[in-house]
Amino acid sequence: MKLASISENKTVEKRLSITPEIAKKYIDLGMEVFLPSEYGVHLGFNDKDYKTIGVNFSENERDIVANSDIIVQLGLLNEEMLSLLKDNQTLIGSLNISKNKVILDNLKSKNINCFSLEMLPRITRAQSMDILSSQANLAGYKAVVEAFQIYERAIPMMMTAAGTIPAAKVLVVGAGVAGLQAIATAKRMGAIVFATDVRMASKEQVESLGGKFLTVEGSENLETEGGYAKEASEDFKKKQEELLSETLKKIDIIICTALIPGKDAPKIIKEEMFKNLKQGSVIYDLAAIQGGNTAFTEVNKIVEKNGVKILGEANILNKLPVSASNLYAKNVFNFISNLYDKENKKLNINLDDEIIEKTLIK
Repeated sequence: MKLASISENKTVEKRLSITPEIAKKYIDLGMEVFLPSEYGVHLGFNDKDYKTIGVNFSENERDIVANSDIIVQLGLLNEEMLSLLKDNQTLIGSLNISKNKVILDNLKSKNINCFSLEMLPRITRAQSMDILSSQANLAGYKAVVEAFQIYERAIPMMMTAAGTIPAAKVLVVGAGVAGLQAIATAKRMGAIVFATDVRMASKEQVESLGGKFLTVEGSENLETEGGYAKEASEDFKKKQEELLSETLKKIDIIICTALIPGKDAPKIIKEEMFKNLKQGSVIYDLAAIQGGNTAFTEVNKIVEKNGVKILGEANILNKLPVSASNLYAKNVFNFISNLYDKENKKLNINLDDEIIEKTLIK
């Protein structure tokens, strides 16, 4: 069975789907691996790193796509490459079903198997395949590092002969995987950390990391069966707004991570709340690509409003592409290992398996 990946558009995506370490694992499973020349050079993975373990290289990406059984990518292939796919080929990646529904329906009609890994169920057996968690972990860490770099003051408390510098106060909005990593990172660097989330189950996790959980009076647990946040009621939003408005008066840095699957990011830091923020404070909005958690977030820009700097990037993982690629490649390999029948050397699309059934575009 032939498994392949082609280069992403590096202006927007520097990560890889197959590292040399993972290429060897595919070959050990009995697969042939095909890549284009200089596939991983930009991340320090030379062609010889792949060739020495048996990877096949080609100058022509069109041939690679047309002749492979399985293609693994970060996202959807471009229109030209999609046109080359044929009956019974398999495409695996983060395919963004809500945005690409028409394209994916068209591929399905051509009997092309499309697996979108952001749809993995949150079950124990799927944890090693969970691309959302592995990538969000890195994003939460990097957001804190980036925000601290822009913030023009020291982070930990420092006692000197000339006086004491107080510790920076950080607010993390959204305590999912990215938020929890942001809390842990900020605490390690000496900040005082507060956090808020619509899911009451997050309170214990936040406090275990040394953060203070901001509880909205009379709040309900707004969590789906899959463990994701769901949209809050208007009453909850009003109470959360009041609590945040007061809290913001003492906050130096805000890390926004709040997302609702399949919807625009909720606007949590409203325009009128900016008057409560300190001059010189910094907001890093990880939800920027889905509209942002603040009223002024713009993708790939640093916006300054009332002396507050707001950072929003389309893909923060482009700043950690080697670490992100290593984790993503492992996630995908674990998914394919579950899908692959090694004895018969073919894919076993068993819809009784919850992992396969949830991720297959039907």
